[in-house]
Amino acid sequence: MKFDLKYLEKLAKLMNESELTEMQLEDQEQSIVLKREKQTVTTNVVSTPVVEAKATTPAKVEEAKEDNTSSIAKTAKAVKSPMVGTFYKAASPDAPAFVEVGSLVAQGEVVCIIEAMKLMNEIESDFSGKVVEICVDDGQPVEYGQVLMYIE
Repeated sequence: MKFDLKYLEKLAKLMNESELTEMQLEDQEQSIVLKREKQTVTTNVVSTPVVEAKATTPAKVEEAKEDNTSSIAKTAKAVKSPMVGTFYKAASPDAPAFVEVGSLVAQGEVVCIIEAMKLMNEIESDFSGKVVEICVDDGQPVEYGQVLMYIE
């Protein structure tokens, strides 16, 4: 038997479609071993740490927005991004947003999703209250520690 390219492609496809992680074939002339790592897909639920918003203020903010943020920061708590990724207000483009300004949030409630490395990570609030400001636009990249929203 000759191991040609089409035969090897069929074997690779078989391995991808099944749970096989290793395959060994031998005949009088040739031997071949095909291996692949087992892939796991995980979805992380990340809880953000409780941080007082007055501890930080964004560096690049217009003056008018600075006045508004500083008054909110005195009374509200910040929900910060626990990772680098892309911020989404809803689970899908046609789904309603998890929260809007004025929404009441319970501790442990999902407030947004951050996509990181093709994984959708649900971000939960560590405290209850009312959403007073959402600081990030839908689909916008976010950095670790960036304020996503304020809750009082």
